[in-house]
Amino acid sequence: MAQGFSNGNQSTVEAAYRFGEFELNPSDRMLKRNGSGVALAPKAFDALLCLVGRAERLVTKEDLREKLWPGLHVSEANLTNTIVSLRKLVGHEAIRTVSKHGYRFEMKVECEPGVARGTYERFARAKELTAQRSLESMTQARELLWTCLAQDPGFAAAWAWMGRCCWFVGKFSGSLARMKEVTEAAFERALAIDPDLACAHQYYTLVQVDTGHADKAMARLTKRLERHGGEPECFAGLVQVLRFRGMLRESEEAHRRALELDPAIATSVAHTRFLLGEYAAAIESYGGRAAYYLDAAAWAALGESERAASLLRERLEKMPLSKLMSALMSSLLAVVEGRKDDAVRTMEGANVVYEPEIVMYFARHFARLGMAERAAECLRTAMEAGFVCAPETLGHDVWFASMPGVTVWAGK
Repeated sequence: MAQGFSNGNQSTVEAAYRFGEFELNPSDRMLKRNGSGVALAPKAFDALLCLVGRAERLVTKEDLREKLWPGLHVSEANLTNTIVSLRKLVGHEAIRTVSKHGYRFEMKVECEPGVARGTYERFARAKELTAQRSLESMTQARELLWTCLAQDPGFAAAWAWMGRCCWFVGKFSGSLARMKEVTEAAFERALAIDPDLACAHQYYTLVQVDTGHADKAMARLTKRLERHGGEPECFAGLVQVLRFRGMLRESEEAHRRALELDPAIATSVAHTRFLLGEYAAAIESYGGRAAYYLDAAAWAALGESERAASLLRERLEKMPLSKLMSALMSSLLAVVEGRKDDAVRTMEGANVVYEPEIVMYFARHFARLGMAERAAECLRTAMEAGFVCAPETLGHDVWFASMPGVTVWAGK
């Protein structure tokens, strides 16, 4: 394998992880700082390799002990001393302790073995773009990932992120029929290359719940947690799965577990809290991410109609939105402004295939408009698509509460 790249050739495959002033070469078992070799004990090297290879993700104490002392019982002090020695070398802030669970390597990894630096840089940029959660940013990320995969078809993580982007773009651009096959192929390829890839399991969950297979996602994630009990990505996936199955308190607990393992992880708990009728908590949870619908809906549920309308008007005017997201937000604006006919027309014209949760939000809109039968029809459609509307939502949601007998209608 080539040692790094030379003469500015961005296509040469890297042999080492690069972070800060360091290079970590697994095949040569060598750590360099600014090009010079650094002495490192074998156990410390293995620990650093494990942490860097899973950078920005939790590595549990159990995983590290099994990696460093397979089949042996060693005291906590052995692992602690190893981490202390690494911190002296790479910096105390580089390795973060996750209380009671393990450690996380927090330095930015600029490339990894087996991937060309230019390819890895595009991959990293694509991941940054997905955080914006807009149709434009996801489309840009998808194009970067196509380039990465053209250069390196064996890049498992790029396939997983490609699947995520394709599903998002397909749903919100109205091209899901075409994108569904591409999405599933991307996840199949990612898991074929690396069956243990955490991000592939996390993002494939989104596809399963949207296509009415939350039960299969639940079984897969539960089985995975039996082997990887400290994986925050699994708990993040369960937040959505459990909500779709109507298990809202369990969804909240999955969020707590995910956050305990990784304080920086993003989950969809804001939607769970909204369905529990905890509108202020939903607004707080929704903060810090690209804001579209949910906080406005929560303000409206709290009786702050003008505040909700102001947010929606501003976003509809200034943000690039997909047709589906525009329909969801526009119909809510019409509801809070009392424009019943506009709200109904907008909802009827929306393409909600593979969007059972949005159908449930439309049910709330119809309920607020006093259209009980249409609300019940939406709830039944959502349930048939795999979304179980929890009793807590039907009983405590302020808009559903204005519709007597909703639980009876929903079950017809």
